[in-house]
Amino acid sequence: METFFYIVPTIMIVGVLFLAYKTLGRTRQVRAAWDSGVTAEGRCLRTYTSTSGGSGDTSVSTTLHHVYEFTTRDGRAYRFDESGGPGTVIEGDIVTVFYAPEHPEGATARPPSRGKLAAGTGCLLAFFAVFIVFCVVAMVAAHTVFSETDGLIP
Repeated sequence: METFFYIVPTIMIVGVLFLAYKTLGRTRQVRAAWDSGVTAEGRCLRTYTSTSGGSGDTSVSTTLHHVYEFTTRDGRAYRFDESGGPGTVIEGDIVTVFYAPEHPEGATARPPSRGKLAAGTGCLLAFFAVFIVFCVVAMVAAHTVFSETDGLIP
């Protein structure tokens, strides 16, 4: 029973660390795309939404996604899916795509907004840090309870 209170929070911490890694990777990709100064004309091929939540007392959260296609300067075509884009972009619209020539797969159609990107990434990482602290505190509390009772729950 005691190991349950160590294994579950540890798995949750590993999952959150993986999400933090992915978040930082995408932030680096977007910044590299903006910093390269290379743009291409792209087209919105499709828009769709994904939903999460809605069970019990939680509210439903909807995220708008866009699928874009563009051609690099050397003639290679790329297609990418980007979430959280503007609701004013619809299928068939022409957009400006920013990409780094060495990594066109990390393209973005978001206009440069370094402060907004940093704030969003910072807030997400702060949330992840609080979650990890909560998991560690839960493990310490469980250790304290089990060490005081020799593994027996009173």
